[in-house]
Amino acid sequence: MRLILNLIWLVLAGFWMALAYLAAGIICCVLIVTIPFGIASFRIANYALWPFGRTIVDRRDAGVGSLIGNVIWIVFAGFWLAIAHVVTGIALCVTIVGIPLGLANFKLIPVSLMPLGKVIVPAGRGAGAYYRP
Repeated sequence: MRLILNLIWLVLAGFWMALAYLAAGIICCVLIVTIPFGIASFRIANYALWPFGRTIVDRRDAGVGSLIGNVIWIVFAGFWLAIAHVVTGIALCVTIVGIPLGLANFKLIPVSLMPLGKVIVPAGRGAGAYYRP
């Protein structure tokens, strides 16, 4: 089922959302100071491309730097990416078949606003098995 949902997601929303994250990441990497934002954007682009079967959890060692970085991210890119997820999610929820895909878009809104201090892990498992600070 995950494979089918991921393939449908890729065609209807994933490719376009991943392109938006890649564009934000490239812009952030061009500006040398914002390279950590670019790396986080590339990580989320990978997740936005193929989200089913994976989840996002908070890193245990994320501190004040991640919080400050996330506030800066929201102002420059996060707000716009979150709006894209809301619009795409609503459009997908209009059809009965697209409801799971729309819900996946809504699930991506928090990470689009605050990507720093997050790690992507397979669904159903805690971060402890995959991330050691």
